[in-house]
Amino acid sequence: MIGNWPLLTIITFLPMIGVMFLLMIRGEDDLVARNARHVALWVSGFTFVVSLALVLNFDPQAPGYQFEERGDWLPGAGISYHLGVDGISMPFILLSTLLSPLAILASWKAITVRVREYMIAFLVLETMMIGMFASLDMLMFYLFFEGVLIPMFIIIGVWGGARRVYAAFKFFLYTLLGSVLMLVCMLAMYIDAGTTDIPMLTSYGFAADMQTWLFLGFLASFAVKVPMWPVHTWLPDAHVEAPTAGSMILAGVLLKMGGYGFIRFSLPMFPLASEFFAPLIFALSIIAIVYTSLVALAQSDMKKLIAYSSVAHMGFVTIGIFTLTEQGVAGAMFQMISHGLVSAALFFCVGVVYDRLHTRDIGAYGGVAAVMPRYAVFFMFMMLASVGLPGTSGFVGEMLVLVGAWKASSWVALFTATGLVLGATYMLWLYRRVMFGKVVSAEVEAMERINRREVLIFAPLTVLVLWFGIYPASLLDVMASSIQIILDSAAAGGAIVIAGR
Repeated sequence: MIGNWPLLTIITFLPMIGVMFLLMIRGEDDLVARNARHVALWVSGFTFVVSLALVLNFDPQAPGYQFEERGDWLPGAGISYHLGVDGISMPFILLSTLLSPLAILASWKAITVRVREYMIAFLVLETMMIGMFASLDMLMFYLFFEGVLIPMFIIIGVWGGARRVYAAFKFFLYTLLGSVLMLVCMLAMYIDAGTTDIPMLTSYGFAADMQTWLFLGFLASFAVKVPMWPVHTWLPDAHVEAPTAGSMILAGVLLKMGGYGFIRFSLPMFPLASEFFAPLIFALSIIAIVYTSLVALAQSDMKKLIAYSSVAHMGFVTIGIFTLTEQGVAGAMFQMISHGLVSAALFFCVGVVYDRLHTRDIGAYGGVAAVMPRYAVFFMFMMLASVGLPGTSGFVGEMLVLVGAWKASSWVALFTATGLVLGATYMLWLYRRVMFGKVVSAEVEAMERINRREVLIFAPLTVLVLWFGIYPASLLDVMASSIQIILDSAAAGGAIVIAGR
């Protein structure tokens, strides 16, 4: 809290105030749609402004959680309303509050039917994302973690493409199945430890054999969310069928939920199991990096290519986390934030030309740089950030992960590094086919240049990707103390269990 203000509660539930306003809107369809757009934009924008208070008042040197709020929820069961942030969760909250208004802006012209319901779904989704990252009670975390599924399922299933129903149900079933196993593990943890409080569970010290089963149960959920190979197949379908804004949030925030879960739960609570299963995670991650990169090279759909590239990039994240080194975990965190910005921008790049030509087929484009030069510059910058060009945020995260991977195993580092080469190959291939050469058709030649609204979406993403690439300490310093605490908790947890045998 700041003074008497419950800042995290305000940030979490501000979008729901917007939902109440949207439900009260009456009038003609056009008037309702226009007002719904403005209410959603202003509420999400104001939520982002309020969330900046976290940055201004956060002390990166202070140990533990800050802005904590606690209240009775189910006191007889030892379950409380408990919110707080540290250097790990705060960047994700800011990422969520930043991308939400940008996604709403990206939907301004693209969504023309059931606009009010669409904006309600987005504001509910924002509350669920923020609440998940701010929760310090395991049951609250689970409710928000699963709550994210509902609005995203609706966004894909109602406003998606031709195969939207198939993609929406596939997304829902994959994620729900893994989460059921996680819920069973959470119940076992509650019975064993007698609490659902995350800080208390972090220092509890579960038995070694119990850690194994708990780790696998949580892995079932987090692996789907990341997504890891081979449970990644829902992602390309979801991205292809989702509206542009849905893909921005899905890649920008929702894919980070699994990585965040590994850092918040698996490392500190199941340290022995994390160390034992690290080789398995490395193997699955390397397969994801190499296999999905090769699959990306074979794509003719721009959106599907970028979707497969997201799987490859998240392979870097899981490798970094399970190196159990300071550089690896910091690199994984940095990569998640960087990928959240870059992937959201890349999916918006696809949305910009799709809104004009109504196709994502790479072969339908060519010579776009001559028609839309400013767009070509933005696309080129984000493409280079995606492949890890020095001076961009993508470079910092990948290099830190490679340093951590080298400390874990030189072979892991070598195979991980192949992702850099393959990533550059498919992204440069995409850019050359779409941007260069002769203008392939009259439709391409007639495409309008990007407007001020689209520049307004690109601008903050470009500035942040450049800022974190040039001055990475601005993000690394915020995370450093919390990462060290997580690693110390993991080391102490292993020692407690070993001593208790």
